[in-house]
Amino acid sequence: MLSRKFLRRAAVTGASLAGLAAIAAATLWQLDRAFPPPLPVALTVSTEVQDRDGQLLRAFATPDGYWRLATRLDQVDRQFVDMLVTYEDKRFWNHDGVDVLALARAAGQFATNGRIVSGGSTLSMQLARLTEPRDSRSLGSKVKQLLRALQIERRLTKREILERYLTLAPYGGNLEGVRAASLAYFGKEPKRLTVSEAALLVALPQLPEKRRPDRNLAIAHAARDRVLTRMVSSGLLSEREAARAALDDVSAIRRTLPALAAHAAYAVLPKAVPGQSLQLTIRKSVQEGLERVARDAAARLGPRLSVAMVLADARTGDILGEVGSANFFDASRSGWIDMTRIVRSPGSTLKPFIYGLAFEQGLIAQETLIDDSPTDFSGYRPKNFDMGYQGDVSIRQALQLSLNVPAISVLDAVGPARLLARFRQAGVTPILPVNKAPGLAIGLGGVGVTLRDLVQLYAGLANGGKAHTLHDGTEPANAKRSTATILDDQANWQITDILSGVKPPEGAAKRGIAYKTGTSYGYRDAWSVGFDGRYVLGVWVGRPDAGAVPGLSGYVSAAPILFEGFVRSGLAAVPLPSQPAGVVRPRRDDLPVTLARFGSGADGLVQATPTESAPTIIFPPDGARVDLGTTAADATPLVLKLQGGRAPFRWLANGKPLVGIDRRRTATWQPDGAGYSTLTVIDAVGRAASVKVFVE
Repeated sequence: MLSRKFLRRAAVTGASLAGLAAIAAATLWQLDRAFPPPLPVALTVSTEVQDRDGQLLRAFATPDGYWRLATRLDQVDRQFVDMLVTYEDKRFWNHDGVDVLALARAAGQFATNGRIVSGGSTLSMQLARLTEPRDSRSLGSKVKQLLRALQIERRLTKREILERYLTLAPYGGNLEGVRAASLAYFGKEPKRLTVSEAALLVALPQLPEKRRPDRNLAIAHAARDRVLTRMVSSGLLSEREAARAALDDVSAIRRTLPALAAHAAYAVLPKAVPGQSLQLTIRKSVQEGLERVARDAAARLGPRLSVAMVLADARTGDILGEVGSANFFDASRSGWIDMTRIVRSPGSTLKPFIYGLAFEQGLIAQETLIDDSPTDFSGYRPKNFDMGYQGDVSIRQALQLSLNVPAISVLDAVGPARLLARFRQAGVTPILPVNKAPGLAIGLGGVGVTLRDLVQLYAGLANGGKAHTLHDGTEPANAKRSTATILDDQANWQITDILSGVKPPEGAAKRGIAYKTGTSYGYRDAWSVGFDGRYVLGVWVGRPDAGAVPGLSGYVSAAPILFEGFVRSGLAAVPLPSQPAGVVRPRRDDLPVTLARFGSGADGLVQATPTESAPTIIFPPDGARVDLGTTAADATPLVLKLQGGRAPFRWLANGKPLVGIDRRRTATWQPDGAGYSTLTVIDAVGRAASVKVFVE
């Protein structure tokens, strides 16, 4: 039996050892706190600008000049992760930062061979080296790295350690992290890698400069094959899989990282927050297609000419693609200037809205005749683009042929101020010459707008007359967004129907779009804006310095780009809306006398300039809600009253003329049912007034 003395000594010794262990643990804990590993909460990574779906549009290098893209495990191919762990640290998921067995194996191999055969570093130890680069390869540096790995394991989860390694691992040159490497060497994100690609990315970080495939292809090829061989011996790949992967070529090209949407990316850059991606409403596939179209078109058009494009979803106002110039870095074309936001003359592209207001007011129908001949509008004498005149044409023909005199005649009737007010209501403020009131010249481009302005207006046409404020993600957080009426639904359909009949440019693919072209004074700007049932695309062509370009025109220069842009955007065509119920498109023979010819009275003759005030509907007032008991059999007719104007008068309800022409300033109307209705009165000289009421 053990003596009591021996037991007392054993107890004292045990207590002493326990005390020493506690002191050692406390010392290590204090040292750990006093000398923590350099693990920033957020790594310094490249600022990323992403599309609406999270795909990379453009990245900006870190302040120290590296392409270092933040990486999450769900962004990386799972097989690559398994190969990396198997090759670098097969007990990664089980150890606490240091793999004792791997260190013992490495030490034994060194003692036997006199050189390093395989390393014993874990991924945690490699992360320690990446976050705190060592000054030398001494034993002390290795011990420090080992201790740092233990500290890292106390602070980060295994997933966080792996993600940081995948973000910081060197891949040659200024590439850091697996995402930057995959984009540079393969042109794609590392979400879906081939076995060959995954093996190469596993091999590169050990000797990134020596194994760079763009500089040392043979060495990179051999390193990849060694990884494949190791995967077979580890049981991760079959011999057949590895042999098949070994047959794949290793690309010797280092690609540039995605560099799309340059102007929008630089515009949103001031909003960057370290470690967070910036997002635009742009769709990457659409942007890629539009940039190719703009680049190819500019090459065809010639030197110093640039191309700008904006494609938007008319239902939401989201900009899905925008090209500010044909090439951001092309100084000869002033590529750094974002021509989607530069104010220029819109040429004839505003004409559809002039005619739209006339449709709203009941002044015209599609088959109404209008005179296209030399006309003097109080000293303003517009001429057609080809300097010729057509004589009598229909309103439909006048808009499709973009004739100038008819457009100004109609604008004279609806009023330039009303046109500009409607634009402002839709969120677009055209720029007038300094100290100039709105004049008839705005109908032919005598006003300044941007390409984004035009697309916003035409997005209203594509959306049944409702225009949303366009946005792409570059706007301030408090930027105001609104929805407004550009035209009522009936007038909107009439304009859409006319524009859908414009002949496409020669050789253009059929798309089923409605579109309009324009050319500014002096051949400085060529425009084309078109839309289908959902998407609207605007194109500008010209010189950023506003220099004249002989032969430049909307139909010849911009329209082909419009059609090609729709095709190469990759968006599925959406049919234009069908004719709404209640909207009529009467034949010429069926038109009432006041709509047979624009500017005629009841007898069909052109009237002299009137001295009376224009007609005004005083009852019902605009926007009124009227309860006529429309569901009852004895519904009461609505009495209509007007002031001013020259008799006789013709009334229209929702574009349909009421029976008869009356010299009195009162009339009655029996609604067909409840809902919104537009009432219009036209006097003998073609002046009109309209109100919209809701019948209950």
